[in-house]
Amino acid sequence: SEVRECLKLDQDHKQCFSLYKQVKKLNKQIESAEEFIREGRYEDAISKYESVMKTEPEVTVYSTRAKERICHCLSKNQQATEAIKLCTEVLQLEPTNVNALKDRAEAYLLEDMYEEAIKDYETAQANSENDQQVREGLERAQKMLKQSQKRDYYKILGVKRNARKQEIIKAYRKLASQWHPDNFQSEEEKKKAEKKFIDIAAAKEVLTDPEMRRKFDAGEDPLDAESQQGGNNPFHRNWNTWQGFNPFGSGGGPFTFKFHFS
Repeated sequence: SEVRECLKLDQDHKQCFSLYKQVKKLNKQIESAEEFIREGRYEDAISKYESVMKTEPEVTVYSTRAKERICHCLSKNQQATEAIKLCTEVLQLEPTNVNALKDRAEAYLLEDMYEEAIKDYETAQANSENDQQVREGLERAQKMLKQSQKRDYYKILGVKRNARKQEIIKAYRKLASQWHPDNFQSEEEKKKAEKKFIDIAAAKEVLTDPEMRRKFDAGEDPLDAESQQGGNNPFHRNWNTWQGFNPFGSGGGPFTFKFHFS
């Protein structure tokens, strides 16, 4: 609007006209990038914000805002390593940038760096007390830290938090084959393998069920009796139960044969 005022005073002012075109271009790029974000098209949004930095490389506020939004896109797109790096760049310039703190915290959670995520959320909360997203994020990060000290299904299967169902099933089949008690001779080894096998099967059950996985990602273990209402866990499993499941079946249906231990 200020540049327009300049042009009203002098339509032929070359610097004003040049600046007006540049600002108009920047505005169009930013609007387009934000529309991509609303649509969940994070790669396209990243490309647009990279264009913003090329269009105006001299003014720090544009490059910082662009990096902040790219960091958001990377975090949403579950590109945790890149998100952490870029968010950190923004936070070195603006240590109390709440948006960057929230996005870096979410990226830390993807990397199982719970304490770092909690620290970022606490800093964000100190600078934005009424932000519900920060409050909910902090509570979730605290739950996930507590959960990680118990049983972490992603670690059991050796997959990342953003692993697809196909990756989870593949990891499960490999580990189920490796740790099946039939593969071991001594009673001590069998007992150890039984425990491992139960954990592996439980991890597959939780992470391939969308609702149970959602609960686990929110910091609640759906197979933990203590976390279920009234302490009665309908999903509790023991070794005898798991003998009736086929680790190599597509749907986890019953075995076509039984295992017998001597």
